[in-house]
Amino acid sequence: MSTGTRETVAPSDPGPGHPALSRRRELGQTSARSLLLTVLGEFVLPRSESVWTQVLIDVLAGLGVEQKSARQALARTAAEGLLSSDRAGRRVRWSLTESGRRLLSDGAARIYGFGAASPPWDGRWLVVLVSVPESRRQLRHRLRTRLAWAGLGSPSPGVWLSPDPAKQDEVADVIADLELDGVTSSFVGTFGAIGEQPEVVAQAWDLAEVEAAYEEFIAEFSGADPVTPADVLAHQIHLVHAWRRFPFLDPKLPGELLPRQWAGARAAALFDTLHARWDRQAQQHWHQLVSSVR
Repeated sequence: MSTGTRETVAPSDPGPGHPALSRRRELGQTSARSLLLTVLGEFVLPRSESVWTQVLIDVLAGLGVEQKSARQALARTAAEGLLSSDRAGRRVRWSLTESGRRLLSDGAARIYGFGAASPPWDGRWLVVLVSVPESRRQLRHRLRTRLAWAGLGSPSPGVWLSPDPAKQDEVADVIADLELDGVTSSFVGTFGAIGEQPEVVAQAWDLAEVEAAYEEFIAEFSGADPVTPADVLAHQIHLVHAWRRFPFLDPKLPGELLPRQWAGARAAALFDTLHARWDRQAQQHWHQLVSSVR
């Protein structure tokens, strides 16, 4: 691998059967920074070593990211306080900051723990009532984003719910952070005699959209069989990158509230199988790339 500066890096041809995103989908749904965070979380976080710029640029090039975009992603991630840099002559190497490690560690815990089986449901719901004026749109957006990330759904304006009362502490942190304590109340209890739970679920979450995303994931990675170490590395990154959106999309409801033959269970099994199958070779190839640039 060259350690010099190159003007352009052509995207590599993923070859037949590669689960890489199409160019149109990549431009629409995948940013260079987002892919960089996946690479950092999968290969840099488990280690304490720094990584040269060229290693990251070459790996991202293998995922279809142009060199200019890769450098911009590095600069943006550093500006956000997630990466720090140091120079050795004209070359730069990057390390995760403490903030970067916390962010990626939290993400890794969600990604790898997301497919685990849930304990039996006791039938209790957490209901949160929060009133934010329509005029404060930015605050409403932040609240919606963070509660959705926590897995809550909203069947009607100002009402959020989850079949996991244990999320109450996480929700309380969000409410406190957004300074909404004075306009928020919460309740925990079982569903009453009025109405039907499936109707409430349908109003709070679009499970059809979530299941379609799972089916797309299954179709994209089923039958994938990378051969070369570089191809295995690219497959592993795309696998994790595609999977990391599901903790945000899927509220992970109890089986009693899900459609029959829920695609999420099949997708989780596929992710676990492929990640375990490719992990050792992907990590070895990453180590070789890092070791070859000194």
